[in-house]
Amino acid sequence: MWTNPSAPNIPPGGGGLEMPSMLVELSVSCNKLTNADVLSKSDPFCVISMANSSTGKYFESGRTETIQDTLNPVWQKKLVVPYRFEERQKIRFDVYDRDSSSNDLDSQDFLGFLETTLGEIMGSQSRGYTKPLKDGGKGTITIIGEELMESREQLTFEFSGKKLDKMDWFGKSDPYLEIHKLTEGNSKILVKRTEVIKKTLNPDWKPIKIQTRDLCNCDDDRTLRFEVYDWNSNGTPDFIGSFDSTLRKLRSGPGSTNTYDVINKEKQRKKGVKYQNSGTLILNKFSSETPPSFLDYIRGGTQMHFTVAVDFTASNGNPDDPRSLHYRGAAQTPNNYVTAIQAVGGIIQDYDYDKKFAALGFGAKIPPDYRVSHEFFMNLSPQSPYCDGIDGVISAYYQSINSVRLYGPTNFSPVIRHISRFASAYDRDPSNYFVLLIITDGVITDLDDTKTAIIQASSLPLSIIIVGVGSEDFSAMDELDSDEQLLSFGGQTARRDIVQFVELQKFLGPGGMGWDKVQEQLSKEVLAEIPDQLLGYMRSKGFPPPPKPEIYPDLTGASAPNETRM
Repeated sequence: MWTNPSAPNIPPGGGGLEMPSMLVELSVSCNKLTNADVLSKSDPFCVISMANSSTGKYFESGRTETIQDTLNPVWQKKLVVPYRFEERQKIRFDVYDRDSSSNDLDSQDFLGFLETTLGEIMGSQSRGYTKPLKDGGKGTITIIGEELMESREQLTFEFSGKKLDKMDWFGKSDPYLEIHKLTEGNSKILVKRTEVIKKTLNPDWKPIKIQTRDLCNCDDDRTLRFEVYDWNSNGTPDFIGSFDSTLRKLRSGPGSTNTYDVINKEKQRKKGVKYQNSGTLILNKFSSETPPSFLDYIRGGTQMHFTVAVDFTASNGNPDDPRSLHYRGAAQTPNNYVTAIQAVGGIIQDYDYDKKFAALGFGAKIPPDYRVSHEFFMNLSPQSPYCDGIDGVISAYYQSINSVRLYGPTNFSPVIRHISRFASAYDRDPSNYFVLLIITDGVITDLDDTKTAIIQASSLPLSIIIVGVGSEDFSAMDELDSDEQLLSFGGQTARRDIVQFVELQKFLGPGGMGWDKVQEQLSKEVLAEIPDQLLGYMRSKGFPPPPKPEIYPDLTGASAPNETRM
């Protein structure tokens, strides 16, 4: 397996960047990569990292999707980063062949890297910035950067093909469509790749949903190139043909203006006047809307309800031992659990209407009878379980540390189902949204039950943040954080991605940042997906921004339908 001897320890996050003067979009592709597989071609993806301006340490900013069986990947997923002319912003691109389903980079085949600056990329303008990859093999990488224009307009359009060329000897073509925006230098930037439709010359592709900013950077007259390909199992598609259009033309909707001949210039050159086209593409539907933003819902009265659930299992270590993750002896430096509570809760509390939080614990023996519980209030007061602000949550945490006996096992499903009961009571209006922060040190004992609980909760107004503390193996958490593929288990699939996992240890260690910066980067990483998850829920239910609610949920259990207090 290829290894990367010079790759830095790259934790997630944004590297301590301040508010940007502008945002730029980076599009990445590679050519002639090393083939790291024996029986097929590589399955490449790219990890993009930016250096902290103070420490020089790299922090992961994003990853592309994985493309199967190709040495010439053109990734569809873009990275949006802040750009500041006055600062030398170092950026690194690491290319890997996906060799396992894990997100751990050590388990992938390394194909090479490039270190440069954002200024160099932007200075190359529309030509694109192309350099050879280092320390992994052969191949080049090309990055094109563009300043992003602001627009929330959402486009939906639908294409079908008619009488496309037959490209396979023993069957019909397997067509898919790519949409590219062209730069001033005539370079192509892939913005959308449709699904493959097998064995047909008359495909009907699913509706394409895309923001105007992503399609053409808000320029209605920018040239868009539509390319039709026949998919092949060996990873090298056959080119069927292409045509050019603009968003301005697409806006006119179905009709003769948006019926296009698919042209293959090579066939046209060979056949001359006998060549008509390689098929036809027809725009069947077009619509646009400006959907509400996250802040539209907040301004309209949507309340964020924050609950923290803390792992009190014995694997955390004796709280009196400085090596313990629950160490209570360092007043100046908070332990890992307090860091996570302060980092995430400090942001969420700004959106909570009364600053009263439910705080749960699990995996401990609790007084007075010291029975094991996987769902108890951290202040040990069922009659008055709410905590006043984040300071109240931390006080409740220390109260538990000083009162309970750490035990086990590590079960997540009880606290997930606890919050799901209250989220389900508010599933018919957009006035309330719930965020559950689970802080844990180890492997989930009830992984199957946890998957089921998450899938069942995926249709509810709920997001789950999992912060892993300590140095245990958290690979199972990657299954729950379904950024690239929705979580599936037991024949069921989640309606949407509601889980975000972050490993705290990646922010710490030699060369790491101070505690204030650790908290800053942690909060950025774990909260980055919450606005989109809230919007995804509202869209799935068809909810507009609400009027301000008159009542608020009681997370103690008193007001949940058919429920009583614990």
